[in-house]
Amino acid sequence: MKIIIITNTTKFCRPLETAHENATRLAGHPMVLPYPDCCSTDKSKIVSCPHCSIKYCSDECRVEAYSQYHNTLCHENNSNHPLERLNDVWKKVHYPPETNSIMLIVRLLARIRQAPNRDAAIAQTLQFCHRTVNEDADLAHKLLGDKFADQLSLLHNSLVAAIPNDGIEQFLTYEGFLSMLALIGTNGQGVGTSAIAQWVSNTEKLNLPESEKELLDNFIEHLYLQMDENVGEFLNNEGVALYSLQSSCNHSCVPNAEPKFVFNNHRLSLVATRDIKEGDEIHISYLDECALGRSRHSRRKELMKHYLFMCQCPRCESEADEQPDVTSEEEDEEDDGDEEMSD
Repeated sequence: MKIIIITNTTKFCRPLETAHENATRLAGHPMVLPYPDCCSTDKSKIVSCPHCSIKYCSDECRVEAYSQYHNTLCHENNSNHPLERLNDVWKKVHYPPETNSIMLIVRLLARIRQAPNRDAAIAQTLQFCHRTVNEDADLAHKLLGDKFADQLSLLHNSLVAAIPNDGIEQFLTYEGFLSMLALIGTNGQGVGTSAIAQWVSNTEKLNLPESEKELLDNFIEHLYLQMDENVGEFLNNEGVALYSLQSSCNHSCVPNAEPKFVFNNHRLSLVATRDIKEGDEIHISYLDECALGRSRHSRRKELMKHYLFMCQCPRCESEADEQPDVTSEEEDEEDDGDEEMSD
């Protein structure tokens, strides 16, 4: 699986926190974790860019980031810097602000600008961009939501001011900007990592007496309850990435594979959910588990809204005569609730 670029609070999705620091922050009070050797974070390897405060999990990661995109984006800590102003604008015009897709666009453009073969990098990016201008505009509006769609010009102007335009002019026109937003909205893959989750995974490999294992299980259960009470269910450091192979997979409401992060880092795997014969196409679901369990009409409505296509997968075809082309009252109520949350 080839990764194009990733952006989040940890470089290449390795936590910069120790499991102890992660648990303390999420629980809201000091925590002492047993079996500290099960923490995967090596603080001794964490380094900062010598020109700014950005931290990396290792010097190798810092060097790679600088050669790929950070040379373009590196700047001193200054709230008035165009990149910082762009980030502030994004937080004000998008819900939720934590979904920092705008910085993925910035890094993608910086990566093109720094590429040894700029034409090849542009071509690789354009393989994702195959919609009309009107379709891109529609998807960009949906990404921001009705409440903020009229702020697209402000966001575009902020982006143009934030990054040097030599070599990437076609992406900094208004139409190019809409294309980038649509690209992230339809192909962006959420990425999450957690120092505490890695610690838990490592403790499961310990050869413990049954009594100690029971104590550990009870401790972990209590820890997750405390974290849930303090911060809710969103425990991961989250980011967004583009993966070329995954993005080439078509949707099906009966997928035969699903994307997973089985290595607890940025590497994405497509894991088969059932036997796949040689020559069969790999399908994934563009819908989450909840949406996938809804009626045919609701699934197709969601796919048309966010991806601009009418699903004709085997499941949708087989349910054509079984289910009415209307959304149930229960699902309408759920949709209304989702819209209220995003206002």
